[in-house]
Amino acid sequence: MKTPLTLLLLAACLFHLAPVASQFQPRDPGIPPAATAVRFTQNITLDGQLNEADWLRSSPATDFWETFPADTSRVKDQTEIYFGYDDKNLYVGAKCYVQGFNFVIPSLRRDYRAGGNDNLTLVFNPFKDKTNAIVFGMNPLGVTREALIYNGGENNADFREEWDNKWYGESFIGENYWSVEMIIPFISLRFPEGDPQWYFNSYRFDTQSNTRSTWNRIPQNQIIMSLAYMGTIDFLGGAPQAQGGNTTLIPYVSAGVAKDYAASTATAWNSGIGADAKVGIGSGLNLDLTVNPDFSQVEVDEQVINTTRFELFFPERRQFFLENADLFSSFGFEESNPFFSRRIGVARDTTTGVALQNPIYYGARLSGKLNDDYRIGLLNMQAAANFDQGLPSYNYTVAAGQRKIGDRSSLGAIFVNKQNLGSFTDSSEVNQNFNRVVGADYILATKDNKWNGKTFLHRSFSDQDGGDDYVHGITIAYRQRHWNLQYYHAYVGENYNAEVGFVPRKGFFTSGFEGQRIDYPNNPRVVQKGPFTAGQFFSQPGAGITDYNFDFGYEWRYTNTSEFNAGVGFANIFLFEDFDPTRTDATPLPGNRNYGYWRVGMEYLSDARKKLAVNYELQAGEFFNGTSYSLGGGLLYRYQPKGSINLRFNYQFINLPAPYASTALFLIGPRIDLTFSKSLFLTTFLQYNEQFDNFNLNARLQWRFAPVSDFFLVYTDNYNTVGWEVRNRSVVAKATYWLNI
Repeated sequence: MKTPLTLLLLAACLFHLAPVASQFQPRDPGIPPAATAVRFTQNITLDGQLNEADWLRSSPATDFWETFPADTSRVKDQTEIYFGYDDKNLYVGAKCYVQGFNFVIPSLRRDYRAGGNDNLTLVFNPFKDKTNAIVFGMNPLGVTREALIYNGGENNADFREEWDNKWYGESFIGENYWSVEMIIPFISLRFPEGDPQWYFNSYRFDTQSNTRSTWNRIPQNQIIMSLAYMGTIDFLGGAPQAQGGNTTLIPYVSAGVAKDYAASTATAWNSGIGADAKVGIGSGLNLDLTVNPDFSQVEVDEQVINTTRFELFFPERRQFFLENADLFSSFGFEESNPFFSRRIGVARDTTTGVALQNPIYYGARLSGKLNDDYRIGLLNMQAAANFDQGLPSYNYTVAAGQRKIGDRSSLGAIFVNKQNLGSFTDSSEVNQNFNRVVGADYILATKDNKWNGKTFLHRSFSDQDGGDDYVHGITIAYRQRHWNLQYYHAYVGENYNAEVGFVPRKGFFTSGFEGQRIDYPNNPRVVQKGPFTAGQFFSQPGAGITDYNFDFGYEWRYTNTSEFNAGVGFANIFLFEDFDPTRTDATPLPGNRNYGYWRVGMEYLSDARKKLAVNYELQAGEFFNGTSYSLGGGLLYRYQPKGSINLRFNYQFINLPAPYASTALFLIGPRIDLTFSKSLFLTTFLQYNEQFDNFNLNARLQWRFAPVSDFFLVYTDNYNTVGWEVRNRSVVAKATYWLNI
């Protein structure tokens, strides 16, 4: 008779040696999968090897579905994910079976994106709302990433890898697998106290078998990080408990030197000290505090060539604003958003109208879950005055709430207030004493993600009230295996004024549609193909339809992960005012007339698993009253695992009849990533933009000397490319430390 110890040793041998296909029975594809987390009886050795007996006591998340290149069968090279917990930590162990060891690891830099490399991603949704999730991931060399998913994970913009938190992980490469172990402190998570079940899903990219797989099956016409398709983790032995005294202090010190050569100012030496704090309130709320915040280490924006009449959107990258950011920023549409956090601390020069960035004194931000059905967000920040430029000291307050309705839908409300609290009074249109927006949104998301939509109504208020200050809109999308269809319309009043939002255009009504047919041919080289079309109309009160455009095309996605599409489009633009599309101070095109033109284009993305990958977009045809053609894209070369060179470029030639502009606009932006280790990174970003006669160099050295604690050394240089004179130059050193209290 075998003793319990003998049985335990035998089970351990079977766990490490038996083929994965023989360990677990296939499950019904129509039932969401389930796994268990067991209470660990001993500490684990964090070496990535899963040697501890406690791992064997849980029921793992396994039996993964292939989602690329097909989505109708289980993936051959399986994944097993095991869960454990104690009073302080969540433990995750995973084994990823492979056909060989030719892994694709672009670099050792943390917070990588998943496409084109080997990795495993874990998606936790503790509140089971299928709307917001916390992401942790690792690759075979133990490079880690963490991120947040907003808005159900319906598009790539909902994935925010800039978010950081404190946790630990290691990897191990075995004979026919690679494995990971993770320790995630409960103080790094937000979850409903007393609930013994969380929603969970996982996806894996395996470059050697050229497959992508998910634990809960996700159809190919859905994005792989969609939160509509989740399994469950059941905690055996009691629900996890929120930790008392959940407070984190993140102080920083900085020093730097800068000089503005264009203004002929003296060299400025500066230093700074400040701190952020994160305070857990209950199990679902987080209070973020900041005093004298400094964002000098934030990566610079990628420059673009802009030939439109409107301001372009650049995403928020500052860590303070990211957790639960969707609760504040997802109201309205992208171009009628009542709150855009990058507006905080920005005012307008009363003489030139140029945007100025003022220092922020302090800020507080309470956000998260009250319970399974309610989310709240409160934000208050105070910016400095700049009396030399005639700028008041503004206070920014935002209050937002959201009520879950049904399985994934919600009803939300928002209030935004920008208030002059200083002694400086300016009632001009440039700097008003106050600006407010109030509004409500209803978001539709069905259980199977077949229907999605939104409708909203917002109104603005200021000390110069009057006129049409409303904005409203509606969108409805239908997503089925062979069809993706969408309709939308929006109205933005001429006097709608959201100074803390993003509203590049006012006084119009727009409606549009998008449609795509998806076929899955019986072809070993082609995964998907099909036609697509889109159209949009703009009208203004008293002027009728002013702008409209149509696009028609065809798209192919291939088994080797490459993609190609080609199409043709027509655009009509009515210029109410003179406009120079080159933005180079050339003779502008005359206003008060229509311009209609046809264009053709194509786009190609190569196999991202190769050391040299390319993507390009080519367009040519008419442009206003002339012609133009453009070529843009990028070349990516990996010298793995030490880093990569990404050469981003854009060339646009515009040929308009005299006396209007005929010019070539060229932008090139090589980014060089060098990773000396998993804790020491150097990123050098060079950007030459001919449209604005500017060359920018930004080099950032980051040393992560402790979990979520960093030393940064940032060098920035800007040149006027006409004569190559220095515009401004700076060097900043900054150190941050993450301290759990």
